[in-house]
Amino acid sequence: MSSLLFLAARSAWNRRLTLGMTLISVALSVTLLLAVERVRHEARASFAQSVAGTDLVVGARSSPVQLMLYAVFRLGEATNNIRWPSYRAIADNPAVAWAIPLSLGDSHHGFPVIGTSPAYFEHFHYGDSQALAFSAGKPFADLFDAVLGAEVAERLGYHVGDRIVLNHGMGEVSLAEHTDKPFTVVGILARTGTPLDRSVHIGLQAMEAIHLDWQGGAPLPGLAIPAEYVRKFDLTPKEITAVLVGLKSRAAVFKVQRQINAYAAEPLLAVLPGVALDQLWQVVAMAERTLLAVSAMVVAVGLCGLVAVVLASLGERRRELAILRSVGARPLEVFLLLSAEGLFITALGALLGLALLTLLTAVLGPLAQAHFGLAIRATWISSDELILLAAVVGIGLIASLLPGYRAYRLSLADGLMPRL
Repeated sequence: MSSLLFLAARSAWNRRLTLGMTLISVALSVTLLLAVERVRHEARASFAQSVAGTDLVVGARSSPVQLMLYAVFRLGEATNNIRWPSYRAIADNPAVAWAIPLSLGDSHHGFPVIGTSPAYFEHFHYGDSQALAFSAGKPFADLFDAVLGAEVAERLGYHVGDRIVLNHGMGEVSLAEHTDKPFTVVGILARTGTPLDRSVHIGLQAMEAIHLDWQGGAPLPGLAIPAEYVRKFDLTPKEITAVLVGLKSRAAVFKVQRQINAYAAEPLLAVLPGVALDQLWQVVAMAERTLLAVSAMVVAVGLCGLVAVVLASLGERRRELAILRSVGARPLEVFLLLSAEGLFITALGALLGLALLTLLTAVLGPLAQAHFGLAIRATWISSDELILLAAVVGIGLIASLLPGYRAYRLSLADGLMPRL
């Protein structure tokens, strides 16, 4: 049997160019399949780690998914705001340990601006209950102080002490700027891999200050309040966008949720972050399944190419099979050798695909995090990826049975032919 394996190996080496291209095709298709699975898994993990330790997210009544998108992930806009007295009623609830107000609507070079309170830096957590940390500077203390996320500072080249001007409204391009009220960068947050990295943080009073002489999204004609005079005004917010709530006891979460949802003064919605995220995954599940199906089709095409190459070579290898028979190989052994060849190429392609994925993750992972905020880490193969690899190898084994059976038939026919 060892001599037969040696001859089969020599035969494969003589066809190394054709088999090598087939191997590359299988490896690339497996890389695509595993990449889709890993990105899907890391995207879910990244979303789930964007907020931790927050028991409820409160906003104007809308859908739970929409509330999570704009309050936590800075995607989209709120349908309505929350009145300040409603926020105070939530914060003063005996079951509430802390409440972080959020005010959205402005931007800086396309990065969202968040008006909040100093409690944000004390109580907000992400990942595995990790607290916010500063890579430079400190939290805002003065009216026109600003704290930048890591990506904002890195991409725009800001440092502590720099002056920035905020834009009115969201988006990359804004024609309305608050040029008369610049901010000073006093802190830069350490990278978190969450939407915080792409955010500019200012105080709630500062958000009110820059809009004192604005109405309806535009400056009031003939009215301009210089920055040095805004402190004379009452800067208590009239409205905010959302509230992050932490409770003294998580056992009271459903009770407090019912109280907020039944709030009589205005329609509010309180959602549990985990439940809302589950609904979000139900919304995007079809897209995930579609991507996996496309990747699986690519793998199927690669395996079909492998079968086609092996089948096409059988006519040229008919003499080789006859030689194998002449040295004592039985038709069953020929069948096993051809099947093993296809299985070996599939298994090697799967391993090369996994290795290529690991290399691409190490090289492109930091770029994905910097440009898209998606933390893709080079980790050990997960159970889902292992199942996909096993499925690829299993399907490859089944596909290899066809050329093996064809070789078996040719070998049997040649063995029955009379020798002259």
